[in-house]
Amino acid sequence: MKFVVALTGASGQIVGIRLIERLLEKGFEVIAIATRAAKITMKSETDYDEVYLREIATKYYDEDEIYAPVASGSFKYDGMAIVPCSMKTASSIAYGITSNLVTRAADVAVKEKRKLLIAFREAPLHSAHLEALLRLSNLGVIVFPLVFSFYTKPKSLEEMIDFTVSRIMELMGIDVEYKRWG
Repeated sequence: MKFVVALTGASGQIVGIRLIERLLEKGFEVIAIATRAAKITMKSETDYDEVYLREIATKYYDEDEIYAPVASGSFKYDGMAIVPCSMKTASSIAYGITSNLVTRAADVAVKEKRKLLIAFREAPLHSAHLEALLRLSNLGVIVFPLVFSFYTKPKSLEEMIDFTVSRIMELMGIDVEYKRWG
C-alpha cells in the first residue's frame, strides 16, 4: 500500500512524524510533503527536521514541487493524511484553492474520491473554521480533530501520540491493534 502524508504549519508535528514512522514500520510506501511552515514548527516543537523526513520517507516533496506525481489524478495511492493540518490548509481544500502541493494533492484526492483525512489542530474555532470543516466533511473528507483521549489511561505523551496515530491509521483503512474503549 502507498500513502501520502503531508505536514503543514499547525502544532502537532510529532503526530505526523510518528504516522510516517508507523506506516513505514508496517511496510507501506510513504510519500511525505512538508510545507515551509511545517518545517519551522517542526524545529520549534521537536528534535526532527526536514532532513529526517527525507531520510525515512519513500519519497519526499516540498510544497513548491507542484510537478510531483501526487498532483495528478492518474497517480495511484491508497490514501492521504494531512497531519497536522492548519486551518489555512483545511480552508484552502474546502474551497478548492490549490496554491501548493499539499492543497493540490488533497484536491486531487477529493475529486478522485480517494480517502483523505485531515487532522486539524486549532482551538478555539470560529464560524468560518466550522463552516470549512463542515464543507470538507460534505466533500467526503475525514475530519479528525487532533485531540488526545484519556480513557486508555496513558502513562506518557508517547502513548497518547501512538493512540492517536493508531486511530488515524484505522480511519485510513489500515488494520491496527490498540487499546480500545471498554
